[in-house]
Order: sequence, then C-alpha cells, then structure tokens
Amino acid sequence: MSATSATEAHPVFQSNSSLGRFGLGLILSILLGGAIYVVYSLIEAVHAADAGVAQAVPWLLLVTALFIALGFEFVNGFHDTANAVATVIYTRSMPPHFAVVWSGAFNFLGVNMANGAVAWGIVSLLPVELILQVNSGAGMSMVFALLFAAILWNLGTWWLGLPSSSSHTLIGSIIGVGIANQVLAPEGTLTSGVNWSKATEVGLSLLFSPIFGFLAAALLLLALKVIVRNEQLFKEPDTKKGPPLWIRSVLIGTCTLVSFAHGSNDGQKGMGLIMLILVGVVPTAFALNRTPDISVLDEFRKTSQAAVQLLDKYVKPENAVTAENAKSALEATVRDKKWHDNSTSALQHSIRDLSGRVNDYKTLANVPTELVSNLRNDLYIVSETLKILEKKNPINLSAEDKKEISDYSKSIGRAVRFIPVWVKVGVALALGLGTMIGWKRIVVTVGERIGKTHLTYGQGAAAETVAAVTIGMADVLGLPVSTTHVLSSGVAGTMASNGSGLQWATIRNILTAWILTLPASMALSGILFAIFRNIFTAA
Repeated sequence: MSATSATEAHPVFQSNSSLGRFGLGLILSILLGGAIYVVYSLIEAVHAADAGVAQAVPWLLLVTALFIALGFEFVNGFHDTANAVATVIYTRSMPPHFAVVWSGAFNFLGVNMANGAVAWGIVSLLPVELILQVNSGAGMSMVFALLFAAILWNLGTWWLGLPSSSSHTLIGSIIGVGIANQVLAPEGTLTSGVNWSKATEVGLSLLFSPIFGFLAAALLLLALKVIVRNEQLFKEPDTKKGPPLWIRSVLIGTCTLVSFAHGSNDGQKGMGLIMLILVGVVPTAFALNRTPDISVLDEFRKTSQAAVQLLDKYVKPENAVTAENAKSALEATVRDKKWHDNSTSALQHSIRDLSGRVNDYKTLANVPTELVSNLRNDLYIVSETLKILEKKNPINLSAEDKKEISDYSKSIGRAVRFIPVWVKVGVALALGLGTMIGWKRIVVTVGERIGKTHLTYGQGAAAETVAAVTIGMADVLGLPVSTTHVLSSGVAGTMASNGSGLQWATIRNILTAWILTLPASMALSGILFAIFRNIFTAA
C-alpha cells in the first residue's frame, strides 16, 4: 500500500460526518462570491484611478503576477495552515470537513484583521532600488523570481514529504534576489543588496520561535499535569469516538486561536508581495492610499511641520546640503543603511518638499495620477530613512523629539503602507483552499510521527496554545514565523516532557528541511532572477 493510500485509510479519516450538499454548495458559493468581489474590486480600483490600463499586455502581466502570488498563499495553505486542524482532527474533536472549514473561517478573520506590519517588513528586505522601480524589467524580474522560487521549493518539499516552512522559503527567495541584484549590477553602479539588519532580525525570529515553542509547550504540559487532575486529558485519543465535551471544547478553542494567528501572520506575506505587484504594474491606482479621508493629509501636514522644526536643532551648518542634492543624499542613506553627515539636512529638506507638494490637495484622492508614482517613491525613501533614525538614533534625539518623528513616520505609513480589503479577501481564500487540499498528510505526521507514542489531548492543547501565543507575539512585533516549525516543535516538546521519546527519523527530516530551505531557495531565486532579468530587459 502506498503512503498516500495508507494515509487515506487511517481510522481518523473514516468519519461518517460530511458537509452534505447544502454545506458544500454554501462553501462553493462563498468562494465564488469572494472571487467575484476580488476581481470586481481590482477592476474598479484601476478604473477609479484612471490608471490607463487599456492594453492587453499590462492586464495579462497583472493577472499573471497576482495569480502566482495567490498560488504561493495556496501552497502556504496546505503547507502551514493544515497544522491548525491537525490536533482537532486527530483527536476526533471535530469531523475533518468541518474542522477544515472552521479553520478556514478563522484564517479569513485573522487575515482581514492583520495590521500589515509583517507584510511591509517582508517588503523592506528587498533591494530599495528594485522597490522604487518595481515597474521596471528588473523590478518585475524580482517579483516573478522570488514567487516562482518559493512555490517550486514548497511544492518540491511537499511532494517529498519534507516539512519545510513557507516563511523560510520566502525569506530565502528574497535574500537570493537581493544577492543576485548586487552581483549582476553593472560595474560602477550603486546598488543595494540584502537589508542584512532586517534579514538578521527576521532570521532570529525564525530560529528562536521553534526553540521557544519546544520549551514553552514542554513546560505548559507539565503545568497542566499539576493543575488538571483528570487523567482523560493525558490519554491517547480513542480511534472510535471523540473526547469528552470539555476536552473537545479546549481543543477546538486552541485550533481556533492557531488558525486566527496564522492568518494574521502568514497571510501578510502574500499581502506584501501583492501590493508590490500592484504598485509595479498599476502605480497610479495603488502607489498611494487614495483615500478621500481629509484627516489623513491634515495629519501629514501637521506632523511634517513639527518634524522640520525639530530637525533644526540637529542640523550642523557644515554638513548642510542644498535642496537639489537632498534626494540623492537620502537615497545613499537608505541604500547604505548608514547615517551620513549630511543625512539630517537631507531629511529636513525632503520632509519640507513633500509637505509642499501635497499642500494644494484636500485628500490623497485628489493627487493627479501623473504625480502619484514619484510622490510615493519619495515618501518611501523618507519613510525608510526614518526607520534608520528611529532604530539607531545616530543624532541623539530627545525622548520628546523621538515621539514627533514617530508620529510623522506613522502619517507616512498611512499613505504608502496600506492594504485594500479585497487583497486580504483574496489571500484568505487562497489560504483556505490550500488547507482543504493538503491537510491529511499533516494530521498523521503531527499525531503519530513526531513522538514514539500517539499525541494525547493535553499535548495537542499545550502545543497549539503555545503556537498561537508565539505567532501572535510575532505579529505584534511585525516579524514572520513558521507555523509548521512552531507547532511541530511544540509537539516535540510535549513528547520530551512526557517521557514519550521522539521519532528521530521525523526530527531529522525537519532539521534537513530547516538546513536546506534557506540555501536552496536563495540559489533558486537568484538563478531565476538572472533569467527573468534577461527576458524582461530584452522585451
């Protein structure tokens, strides 16, 4: 019997419960309605901005890029999201079909309530000149290369049964593109490679989150054994019937938390890439948050004035630059990730210039389409400069001045770091579809192939609680983490603390995927970037 057939025949999947025709019809109707809403919203946004996408080629490029980006989230769904339903299905707390739909619904809520910090954190890893010129041949080569590399590696490891992380794959792909961009740049060209400061921050979060998951889940299980004296919580699931109602409620609750947290974190990775695509292909429609809200620009003007005034105290006359040279000086600051002597003066000039350029408009929606792209790029450069200033504080800002700079940075963020609702809906649908297809392999792995004994109710609850908290903390901090690695390491931690022992073959597979994913996805995306750049620049 093949591995797939064995999985299908597992007692856990032999449930008499099904969605029925009505339930299936309802789900298909929701998916179809969501798809129609996404397509309509895209067309409406392009039309409302008078973006001028009338020819077939731009539309074909846009649709293809969006399809690939949503494809990444689809693969992410059956790679990562399925972990959320593993315990409730394995313990028979919920019938498989209902569990998948339940998880998909809370993934949807998590995606739509995300604040976007992770999405734009992922984008900031990319070379700044490719972000600013994402509509160029090199920019589109970057987008297609990292997406194709992430999808190919995810599909390959899924096919081979390696539990790789979509987060690791995407980060590796981004780093590969950054290195290739720097290596392939013409001699004498000033280019940026990888944002190593941000990459290190992200890498540490991906490294330490599973370690935290292992230790925290192990300790939580031990605590549960002290607090909860009911032995039923620590028994292996009965393959013929579900757990008592109180245990069932706990496991459904932890599944719900993991599903929501996963949506709010992993869903943002696709959001950031989709926004990069939209800015590149249809900049007049999506480069700025063209909101009719008057308060957005009013706040921007107010915080701009305050920022210009406070920087007066920190600009040294001998390091001042002219207004004409301010932009190039600021670009050098962002490219080098280093505060130069003239950076403070350049920042002050740029803030004053931006404020003056929007002074005649009541809202961002009134900004003429021909000015949108340049305004967005200049806002982005200033925003990235402010990140360096806020993080390193090279000019020793006072606490009060730090707050003023932070307020101004937030007002810029509302203009350029936005995610439309329809993008969130599209990502949520892609994640949900992926979960519905790929969950069976994950259920048996989590339930039986990590420890030498089968997963107990208490172990499942402890691992999922820790996973939800870990992902939620990372979401608040704007850092990506891997649901696969956090949850599987949590299960391993409970097995260790329970004295159950670990199946080292599975652990070796996890470690192999951990070690191989970054270099493999880096190499793959770098090669694809070189190929696509030749194609796009020659076209």
